Amino acid sequence: MNETVKNAVELIKKKTAMNPRIAVTLGSGLGGLADEIEAEAVIRYEDIPGFPSSTVSGHAGEFVIGHLKGVPVIAMKGRFHYYEGYSMQKVVLPTRVISALGVKTLIVSNAAGGVNTAYSPGDLMVIKDHINQMGDHPLIGPNDEEVGPRFPDMSAAYDEDLMEKAHEEATAMGLGLQHGVYAATTGPTYETPAEVRMFRALGADAVGMSTVPEVITANHAGVQVLGISCISNAAAGILDQPLSHEEVIETTERVKTNFTELITRVILRIGNGGQS
Repeated sequence: MNETVKNAVELIKKKTAMNPRIAVTLGSGLGGLADEIEAEAVIRYEDIPGFPSSTVSGHAGEFVIGHLKGVPVIAMKGRFHYYEGYSMQKVVLPTRVISALGVKTLIVSNAAGGVNTAYSPGDLMVIKDHINQMGDHPLIGPNDEEVGPRFPDMSAAYDEDLMEKAHEEATAMGLGLQHGVYAATTGPTYETPAEVRMFRALGADAVGMSTVPEVITANHAGVQVLGISCISNAAAGILDQPLSHEEVIETTERVKTNFTELITRVILRIGNGGQS
């Protein structure tokens, strides 16, 4: 365990005696779920030695530890992005911390552009697989065998059972849920129409600027992952209009009620009424 992760774990344990086994990463505009948590501790990333600060609108940058409908959880309200100038190792620090705390399940969310022309802004998509087009990898460098293997298998990076639970809960809500492949780029520019056509040809259904490093890191540490994208806009070239971060926030705001309910229901299914 590196020193920054160790310091973060020690700080969190000083703030709360809880041992949540479920973590949630909340992406652009999706931080509202954290407001549903009866918080025992809120720890800003900037208060943890060695942690950077999130610089992106819609990313608060803090750990929220508490109970969601009775289930102990830790939420990562906001994330770091590679395009902010941080190394991949910095980007995945929160994921390293939650795995070191003993978390066994990570639910990761993001806002993404719809590459699949059948998708509409406001759709939620369960991620079944991903394509890493970020040109970097969080596991490059020395490997800590105590955390995970040198060459992790990524053939089931997204847990089938968790995907099934998400679809069952969406059906119970009367909510249609997409199921597709997420492609990750570095950003911060949105993709060109030609790049979007390339991703479609490669089999991607949505494209974004995050998530994949966290999923790789969680998988390396043996943490099960469920990924859900909010399709915040049609990707470049599909509609004759420019793309903007304001549109992303506006769309996620519109669907946050359904998103929050879906994630809450999945957490209750996993937690079986609570764990400690």
